[in-house]
Amino acid sequence: MTTDLRRIARTVAASSYRKAGEVGRRVFGAPAGEAPDAARQAVAAAPGALLPDPSTPPWTPMPDGDGPVCPVCRWQGESFSGSAHVELSQCPACGANGRDRFLHWCLADRVALHPALRVIECSPRLGEGYRSAMATWFFYRTSDYDLSAHRGNLQLDLQNIDLPDACLDVLLCAHVLEHVPDTDKALAEIRRVLAPGGHLLLQVPVLQGRTAPPTEPEFHGDNTPVFWRFGFDLTSRLRHHGFTADLLCTAEFADAVASGSNPWSTWAGAFDVPDILDGARRDAVASDLEPIADRTTAARVGIVSRSSLNCGSGARWAMAARMASVPWVSTRLTRGCRSRPAGSWASMNATSSPLGVFA
Repeated sequence: MTTDLRRIARTVAASSYRKAGEVGRRVFGAPAGEAPDAARQAVAAAPGALLPDPSTPPWTPMPDGDGPVCPVCRWQGESFSGSAHVELSQCPACGANGRDRFLHWCLADRVALHPALRVIECSPRLGEGYRSAMATWFFYRTSDYDLSAHRGNLQLDLQNIDLPDACLDVLLCAHVLEHVPDTDKALAEIRRVLAPGGHLLLQVPVLQGRTAPPTEPEFHGDNTPVFWRFGFDLTSRLRHHGFTADLLCTAEFADAVASGSNPWSTWAGAFDVPDILDGARRDAVASDLEPIADRTTAARVGIVSRSSLNCGSGARWAMAARMASVPWVSTRLTRGCRSRPAGSWASMNATSSPLGVFA
């Protein structure tokens, strides 16, 4: 079956599957644990409800105006809640923080979004409302290494991904790669499971200019060990594994790199901002930087703060010190299509995906 026919088949199957789900709810009622329609609507209408509206997909144009707006759920209001920090500044409606919003800003900018996309998100931070909306918009699954800190549909080790070749269109991998012992194995496996032309949006914390292991045992908030502190040299490793990688950033960060100076007078102690800027200025890294949001847009969607910096490439970012943000968007695999087993990862969960849609 040609690529165009596969896409058409997935689109038709997606529409049919959703219609069947609607009919099933009307006939048999909501699945166990799911709130009935009236209750779900009440929750969705409540202030601070953690529920992106499934009827507003991410390919919907952003609303007009110059006030704060969330790229994840399209909430608009006076300000994001919490302090002006990439981890702490949250959308009052869906709970997305600065790095979540930047990830989705890059997703909408870099990927031609449509309902037939096969998407896996590794260890997503947001909860059931977000995941339900994503599953409405795409053929969407979540994964986690041990299903402990983050619940997922699939238990996957990025070093040995138990999925067929070329079965994914988009992999969202935010703040996960630093917890994987063998980076090169993980990148090779990600390349294998992405379809030609597929996209990896990768975020990692960038605490210094170059990649190195922690000098002492380090754990993140969910007690997950950190094996690597990445720097901007991760871009070249992505390219070594066959990705076309772009280091996406805000105009604020690109301007800081180009200026040759450090515009931030203070920053969080975990981040070596002078070394980060130095790393972005050497080895032709500066030429990899691609501003994806000007200062006005970055401020509007809440991806600029005075106390945090994020970085990424071809996939996505990571940095928390005092600036804006950067992700790695690796896209357009240059290899040809590889053979894969009959069926697909959809058949692993036939109750929620039409069999053969991913074949």
